[in-house]
Amino acid sequence: MKKVQVLGPGCPKCVELGKRTEQAAKALGGDYEVEKVSELNKIMAFGIFTTPALVVDGEVKMVGQVPSVDEIKKLIG
Repeated sequence: MKKVQVLGPGCPKCVELGKRTEQAAKALGGDYEVEKVSELNKIMAFGIFTTPALVVDGEVKMVGQVPSVDEIKKLIG
């Protein structure tokens, strides 16, 4: 199972990234666990200072933007 984390305090961009990430994971049909991380200390532990961010299996894949569902599929696939 791939662990996909959406990092962000809950701002509109963070919420949108969460929705798109869930859509991408569902469309891929794989075994994904999508987790939303909103606690600042946990976000900073990844070395992230700009949100939203997307992390796949502990590796930061994207910071500071909201890619399309198709782009997210490539990042998490």
